[in-house]
Amino acid sequence: MTRFTAISLVALLAPMVSPWAIAAPAQRQQPAEAATVREFQAFVAALKPDARALGISDATFVAAFKDVTAPDPAVISRTRAQGEFSRPVWDYLVGAVSSGRIDRGKAEAARLDATLSRIEASYGVPRAVLVAIWGVESDFGASGGTTSVIRSLATLSQVRYRGTLFRDELLAALTILEQGDVSAGTMKGSWAGAMGQVQFLPSNYLKHAVDYDGDKRRDIWTSRPDALASIAAFLRSLGWNASLSWGYAVTLPPGFDLTRYRGDLSDFAGRGVRRIDGKALPASGNASLFLPGGASGPVFLITDNFEVIRGYNTSDSYALAIGHLADRLAGGPPLAVPWPSAVSRLDRAGLQALQKGLAAAGFYQGETDGRAGPKLREAVRRYQIGAGLVADGYATPELLAHVQTYR
Repeated sequence: MTRFTAISLVALLAPMVSPWAIAAPAQRQQPAEAATVREFQAFVAALKPDARALGISDATFVAAFKDVTAPDPAVISRTRAQGEFSRPVWDYLVGAVSSGRIDRGKAEAARLDATLSRIEASYGVPRAVLVAIWGVESDFGASGGTTSVIRSLATLSQVRYRGTLFRDELLAALTILEQGDVSAGTMKGSWAGAMGQVQFLPSNYLKHAVDYDGDKRRDIWTSRPDALASIAAFLRSLGWNASLSWGYAVTLPPGFDLTRYRGDLSDFAGRGVRRIDGKALPASGNASLFLPGGASGPVFLITDNFEVIRGYNTSDSYALAIGHLADRLAGGPPLAVPWPSAVSRLDRAGLQALQKGLAAAGFYQGETDGRAGPKLREAVRRYQIGAGLVADGYATPELLAHVQTYR
């Protein structure tokens, strides 16, 4: 969403129990559906005063809900799906950084060379990063979503999924319609209301969408220049440092001291850390080691720009996929070390148990959400250092067993 930026929503969309989770007997299904429709329409009617207070005209409001008369059961079904934070990073990268996506990304970048050059000069974000995010979010504009954003957000709002978050997003979507950049029929997106080629939620659209092609509309649905410039504007707002990469795939020398996992890039270079592409590390810049598969897997030095990408989507796997895809689009090599895919790993419940155990031991402060993010990674490292274990920051079943015997 760590700060919530409301674009890809992986960090927010955990399971919930909805009013429609339990099916009624067949003979009662029709009355139950009718009651649900009445409740939904009453919710929409009650929303109108708040919309008026934001300057949304009755005409815009009526047009927005003209064809939205009932909640979307498919959206409710999706809220009960498990999140993907415990999915192995290597599984995620197989799809996100496929050879086909690399080839398509290079072709799209060549076609849009002049546009990307201007955007890069305007915002200081490398074209490869922009194209990588564009590719992962919507397959370079081919799959920006086909669901009505108004209906999706109204469905989530009415059941108060994630409190008032989606109600606020629904009002933001109505504000976009009032501004005239898009019609309700064209405002398509994901089941959770993330819109267009960049998968912005409405609130982020209002803050960061850009009219880069000069047609007086901020069109992230059909305009590639607008979509790419909007990604760049958003990353710049999050603090993208134009002098640094997102990070670097590296190799460590034998006997490397993993307890010293933070420092300046020049310090890491002096300690024998080398980029796998053979290029030199920059002369300066803060960085930290990231071993998402443990000490036996690929190793990365990540910079503050890695956290900027996590501002787009808080998943470590997502940020690594964007960074590595960007490197491959720019001609970089594949990873040199295989992933430890055969090694046992913790599932979501195991990660939650580890969070609880580390919290009880005084190492972890954060939500017990079963997500292997930076807070858990830091807690694991501190525990490993204190226990004399290999300080790779990687959560394993063996580490959980060790923590559970901690005194």
